[in-house]
Amino acid sequence: MASAFERAKEVVTGGARRESVDGVWIKCPECSEILFRKEVEQNQWVCVKCSHHFRINADDYVKVLVDPDSFEERFGDIRSVDPLDFKDSKRYRDRLKTAGDAARRDAVLTGVATIQSHPLALAVMEFAFMGGSMGSVVGEKLARLAGLAHDEELPLVIVSCSGGARMQEGILSLMQMAKTSAQLARLAERGIPYISVLTDPTTGGVTASFAMLGDIILAEPKALIGFAGPRVIEQTIQQELPKGFQRAEFQRDHGMVDRIVSRKELRATLSQILRFFREASLARP
Repeated sequence: MASAFERAKEVVTGGARRESVDGVWIKCPECSEILFRKEVEQNQWVCVKCSHHFRINADDYVKVLVDPDSFEERFGDIRSVDPLDFKDSKRYRDRLKTAGDAARRDAVLTGVATIQSHPLALAVMEFAFMGGSMGSVVGEKLARLAGLAHDEELPLVIVSCSGGARMQEGILSLMQMAKTSAQLARLAERGIPYISVLTDPTTGGVTASFAMLGDIILAEPKALIGFAGPRVIEQTIQQELPKGFQRAEFQRDHGMVDRIVSRKELRATLSQILRFFREASLARP
């Protein structure tokens, strides 16, 4: 008679689903190990066998990073609309409603918090909301948060996880690249630090704007980071790409990322960086 583990393994590996029926087991897409879901969750959604970083939602990321009960959401009342009357607008409006019910109100969660008692402005992108795509609301919330960081002299941390600009909003989506970049320039002029954290994936217009403008750029292991996808680039240049192309380690080796940080070490790393900037600020004449 098969054991409970063997039966669970058969359920998990027998189809495309990642979890078993009862949600107790989870399959790692990297090493294919069958894991206790609770154990993975306690390990901050990092595989206990191969250290694969599972994609997590914005709320879970807040729990991983900040001090308990310190996060206060800001600008959460802004909603996406259909500004261009997209040709498939009914479907777009339906997707906005469904995504809003399933995840955050849009593809980024913004607020203020503390990390080991260091205050900061924090934004975490939500991939579950239309692939973390950047539309007008995402750009507006990030711009407002950067403005708040500017006015209150708070360091800014943005955790990116996005497929890029939201095509259903066309040029209005692309405008957010300039708007967010301009707000970050204001922070730089005032000497307020901005730390960018890149997770899997960080691509498209997000990479081409705020994600790569950090004073310090951190990345999770093996995160996909780039503008166009590897398959698109290969088809365009008709050449085979190097092994690991556009992964976090490749970007670090080519000067695009400062450091690869495991999710389990990210909170302590951010605390160390925030303390450094705070002490440097206090030491200024």
